[in-house]
Parts: sequence; structure tokens; C-alpha cells
Amino acid sequence: MGTTNLTNQFLIAMPNLADPNFHHTVTFICAHNEDGAMGIVINRPMELALSDILAQMNLTARSPDVDNMIIHQGGPVQTDRGFVLHRPDTSWHSSINVSDEIGVTTSRDILEAIAEGRGPEQAFIALGYAGWAAGQLEQEIKENAWLSGPAGSDIIFRTPVEKRWERAARLLGVDVDRLSSDVGHA
Repeated sequence: MGTTNLTNQFLIAMPNLADPNFHHTVTFICAHNEDGAMGIVINRPMELALSDILAQMNLTARSPDVDNMIIHQGGPVQTDRGFVLHRPDTSWHSSINVSDEIGVTTSRDILEAIAEGRGPEQAFIALGYAGWAAGQLEQEIKENAWLSGPAGSDIIFRTPVEKRWERAARLLGVDVDRLSSDVGHA
């Protein structure tokens, strides 16, 4: 491919990225190859709880904590499709382990298990994903739209959503408050 593979990396939106789908977002890249990239935005909570999704699936959670789990907007593509980020585990029907720390599942069985209290200990649930065509993401990085760096599972599973953008940038040693929103200016 000639460029760095960004699988298992965070994409951190630069302050100048004006696209409303990605302004101040952190995206976990699940797959990146010569055909393009796919990721899940991890800091866009929706006004939707897991109970709303489970009700549509004719499922009921055994715990109010599960019912109240917040659903996130994972990106602007296929916003009716669910994605669950969790610790690696291949016991679900449609799972891939992105790294030693993070897996992604798209099948109903993981939501059934979560509702029944036998799902992954830590789970992040999103509707939709972010996708880039071949070469598109590389071009956006060249245009200073994104910073990229190693993903941290603590940011996905333990960091309050409103702090994820800043903390992901800090993993790279970057203080987003000190970045200029003007390309080419300090």
C-alpha cells in the first residue's frame, strides 16, 4: 500500500475539521487497507439508550444499568447498523479482534448476551460507522484534517465521553487547546 496501516489507531479530528460528522471526534480505526478504511467514532453519544434498541429487537435487559447504556453515533454510514466494541472475544457470530485489547462485533447475539447479563464486561455500542474510500483517508491526513496515533482501550471503555478527544490527543503528546485551527500556522 505504500502508507502506514492505521488499523487499531485513533484518528483525532484537528480543530479545523469543519465536517459536522467529525468535528472534535475520535475515531477508532477497525480496518485499513488498500481498499479504504472503516472506523467507529467513540465520542458522539446519542439521545438513545440500549433499552430503545433492545425493544426494537423484542429483547429485555435484566438490569437497569444495561437498559441505560448510552448508544453512540459511530459515523454517518449505515446508521441503522450496530457495532459493539469490546475486549477481544470470538464467541460472537460476527466478530473480529482488531488488537489484543479491542474487538468489534456486529451480530445480534452479543446484544442478546448483554441484555441477559452474560455479555462482555466492557462494551461500547454504536450505530453507524465512518468509512473512507481507497486513498481518501491518506489524503485527508495530508490535508491536516486528522492526527493519528495508537488507540487506548481505557479511552474507549473508561474515559468520560466529553474527555475522549483531548485524552486521545494527549496520548500523542498533543494539547488540542494549543493547536491552531489555521493550516500552516503555529
